[in-house]
Amino acid sequence: MKGFVLITALFLVLLAGPAMALTLKIQSAFPHGDLSMDLLKEFAAAAEKNSNGKIKIKVFADPEIVPMDQLFGATKRGVVDMLQCAGVIWQGIVPAAGVEFGLPMAYRIEGEPDFAKQAAAIRNFFFKEGAMDIMRAEYAKHGLYFLDIHTYGPVPFMLAPKPYRTCADLNGKKIRTDGILHAYFGGVGMQGASISGLETYMALKLGTVDAAEWDVSAVTGLKWNEVAPYWIRGMENNHCIGHILINMKTWEKLGPADKKALEDAGEAYWKASVEGYGRELENVRVLIKEGKLTEVILDEACQAKFKEVAYQLWDQVAKEDETSAKMVQLLKKWKGAK
Repeated sequence: MKGFVLITALFLVLLAGPAMALTLKIQSAFPHGDLSMDLLKEFAAAAEKNSNGKIKIKVFADPEIVPMDQLFGATKRGVVDMLQCAGVIWQGIVPAAGVEFGLPMAYRIEGEPDFAKQAAAIRNFFFKEGAMDIMRAEYAKHGLYFLDIHTYGPVPFMLAPKPYRTCADLNGKKIRTDGILHAYFGGVGMQGASISGLETYMALKLGTVDAAEWDVSAVTGLKWNEVAPYWIRGMENNHCIGHILINMKTWEKLGPADKKALEDAGEAYWKASVEGYGRELENVRVLIKEGKLTEVILDEACQAKFKEVAYQLWDQVAKEDETSAKMVQLLKKWKGAK
């Protein structure tokens, strides 16, 4: 009889297993074809594996649940459980998010050409120098938990229909961009335009804009190089940083094991982004060799002008709020800036 009871109990536990499963929704702020969005399948797979199958994450792209500009509020309200995005998109809501993403020239690691080592240095800035603690406290004010970071590789990854080489070439040109990068490009005489990633290909083709910036998936996923075959370089960070944010009520309801599973999945997504964007940069080099993309380096005078504008923006951003000031101070200490 005892054996029968034990077998029955085990059977009931097995039956209860699927009912205990936790299904969460995450939406990217970016469309299919953007590498960071496509890599979310790695995040979902890691969460399921780390939780022994308990946590199931459904992945959505922009704008499958809500449009990009509504995603922050939708996650805060619990319409979606998590979002994947870049802080630069939320700078109007969270000023310090622009610092988190990467102020111009902030994540430019001089003297270190290795992509993975550059990324490791930036991760240390967040997890060992205190940047993550500052930003977690800031997002908590908005009912969101900052899970982890990921890289987008070089940003701004600028493409143009013509080979701009000087700031005179750039003067008066209209560029599709986001957030503080409007001011960055504006500082050398360009005009920023806010256009979604889905609309940019046609905007470049029709001449609505004269240039556009994104990350490397502008070429490898979105194919903007078909209408803008020149990669303009010299003003970009080696990496810029994105995040996964979780509705705070959802996060706080999780048990320690489930939180650990998601934390480990966040780190796995970080590693996938470093590997993925590293591979995409190698693919870009192949396209250059094939003549499908041409690399153009801005002259030294224009690079110097961009750097001057960048550091002016650091000090300007530090005045926006207390958290921005803390992040800029931490960044200057980390960079060794005076």
